Amino acid sequence: MAERPARRLLVVEDEVNLGQTLSERLVRAGHEVVWARSAASAREELGRQRFDLALLDIGLGDGSGLTLGELIRARCAGTAIIFLTAQGDPAHRIRGLEIGAEDYVVKPFHFQELLLRIENGLRRARFCESGLDRVRVGRARVSFQNHEATVGDETTRLGQRETALLKLLIERRGAVVSRDLILDEVWSREDFPTPRTVDNFILKLRRLVEETPDEPTVIRSVRGVGYQLDASAVEDL
Repeated sequence: MAERPARRLLVVEDEVNLGQTLSERLVRAGHEVVWARSAASAREELGRQRFDLALLDIGLGDGSGLTLGELIRARCAGTAIIFLTAQGDPAHRIRGLEIGAEDYVVKPFHFQELLLRIENGLRRARFCESGLDRVRVGRARVSFQNHEATVGDETTRLGQRETALLKLLIERRGAVVSRDLILDEVWSREDFPTPRTVDNFILKLRRLVEETPDEPTVIRSVRGVGYQLDASAVEDL
């Protein structure tokens, strides 16, 4: 079996002991790691190379990890983001999720838990590498690069999970996709998702792609199993 290629991680942490320890342990776990000790250094690294995942401390001495997250999301939608913070501030968590972060970890944390969250984030973010760019799904024109769906003259921003869910359905168009598979691929179990979580996100997508969301023909329900995207409703643009 071929070895899995190393993923490149950007660690932005201005606490020297933590940054050094994290970097060393992530390298031992099989990742390529670039450690930036400031927001300014992180911006330089982002201008030089692409990263699969960014681990961002929110409280940096020369800026905010949230601002860096916005920069990353604007430049490279395929880079997964996990925020680190010393305080479990709900406003920070909400803002991070609005930016499109995969996860949010409060210090102190157990390294094995963080490693699992990183693996989950990388797995979800890989949908941005699937080769899909611009497609029409039902009545919506979707730009995966920009995380946007346009219906008529109205454009709606797609979150990371909506993007990953829609890509999963497109990649498996015509086939029935179970709720369990969706939960495994789009969410991590640490998010405490339920099948109802999937149903709510499907409703959001139906409002975009269906002519009549209450009578769906593009994303059909398969009772007791999951959902099926009509293959004829998808067209490359």
